[in-house]
Amino acid sequence: MVVGTTSHAGKSMLVAALCRILSRKGWRVAPFKGQNMALNSYVSTTGAEIGYAQAVQAWAAGVTPQAEMNPILLKPQGDQTSQVILKGRPIGTTTAEKYYEEFFSIGWQAIQESIARLSQEFDLLICEGAGSPAEINLKHRDLANMRVASYLDAPTILIADIDRGGVFAHIVGTLELLDPEEKALIKGIVINKFRGQRSILQPGIDWLEARTGIPVIGVIPWITEAFPAEDSLSLLERKAVKAQADITVAVIRLPRISNFTDFDALEAEPSVNVTYLSPTDELGYPDAVVLPGTKTTIADLLVLQQTGMAKAISDYAAAGGTVIGICGGFQIMGQMLADPEGLEGQEGRFNGLGLLPLRTVITQQKVARQRTVSSQYPQEGLPVIGYEIHQGRTQIVMATDGEQANAFMPIFDDRSLGIVDEAQSVWGTYLHGIFDNGPWRRAWLNRLRQQRGLKSMPTGIANYREQRDSMLNSLATTIEEYIDLDPILS
Repeated sequence: MVVGTTSHAGKSMLVAALCRILSRKGWRVAPFKGQNMALNSYVSTTGAEIGYAQAVQAWAAGVTPQAEMNPILLKPQGDQTSQVILKGRPIGTTTAEKYYEEFFSIGWQAIQESIARLSQEFDLLICEGAGSPAEINLKHRDLANMRVASYLDAPTILIADIDRGGVFAHIVGTLELLDPEEKALIKGIVINKFRGQRSILQPGIDWLEARTGIPVIGVIPWITEAFPAEDSLSLLERKAVKAQADITVAVIRLPRISNFTDFDALEAEPSVNVTYLSPTDELGYPDAVVLPGTKTTIADLLVLQQTGMAKAISDYAAAGGTVIGICGGFQIMGQMLADPEGLEGQEGRFNGLGLLPLRTVITQQKVARQRTVSSQYPQEGLPVIGYEIHQGRTQIVMATDGEQANAFMPIFDDRSLGIVDEAQSVWGTYLHGIFDNGPWRRAWLNRLRQQRGLKSMPTGIANYREQRDSMLNSLATTIEEYIDLDPILS
């Protein structure tokens, strides 16, 4: 088990690295996170929705992501409510106050069943906690941390982020707030994101080991490889600007942005700078604007309209700028959105940005499935894989004379997945992971490059999953150098 002193301490990264390290040693390994709260999610081959970090950890282990690896996924959707995904399927919404009485028992049962199922197939489970295991006001209903470790009697690593400062206080304070039987499970401490000289840190390590009786099994340096984060706070840390980049893509950081892992592949392009703009920021003149997915499409649409960002995007598109909407962003770009049952919290009909001839109705039933299609634009015949996760049903509006519908063409051989205008400037799609497809991504970026008079890039490249696998290998190799697993594996 891996637990952390805080959020963003490095739990997800360490679990992924351990999955790769141990799978390379011949173990059949699976990741596990009993309960996750995240808006980044992935759809398995069976249509089950799990946290995206658990999917990456499964790929690190060389196995197929499955529902049991994240039996409870909570997706915040505003007004202090969350959608509850149990074993990959939505079963309702709840507030934090009511979650314990309504879902705790069935959630713990799902966790136990998932552990039993995974234990039949795998040699080792690498379990990840959530936030901190020492939130004393929440421990009675914590399904993610020491309850799982205690149930499994799992040797546990406590990881802490030294870059935030106060690392020794975080570690000692966390241990002090654990019950004695929980503290006894902590077999090793890892200090993460260290930028200094180990010799300067060593006196602190010696004191910590003497104070706690627990060995510090690793001091991991600051690692530049990106790892998918679980919430949008991480977007605030993405400030690096590439000197060699000649294309800028602006992603609107919606209040309830979801699946921003869609842009990892773009960020990995050396020639592309991806910037994240708040709705209150100036749009400026990027080469393309992206409206990403969101858990609350209508609420985020209203924010765009209230801040003036909606008008800025419309003016940008009218001037010939390239705009692409993905999932919720696709819906926002349409003419109208309706939520007759108030499923997102705001009942009624709302005008969209009017950039695409779409009408969307928010419905109870969620679509969650993997897709394999063939592209029509920007280049015909490219294989494209991705996945859908949405609760809206979208219709392409047919004008009476047919002109409006004819002005937009299907991006793929399945028209329902997205359309583009004749100038190939206004795009909209339901397909998450679209930029992971290397040839399609390069073909799309080449349009932007041509508009700038830049030379086109080759499109005969591998998909992002190959690049991600190389990054996971590099991550595991680096961490293996700085961590001693003997106290855990013994």
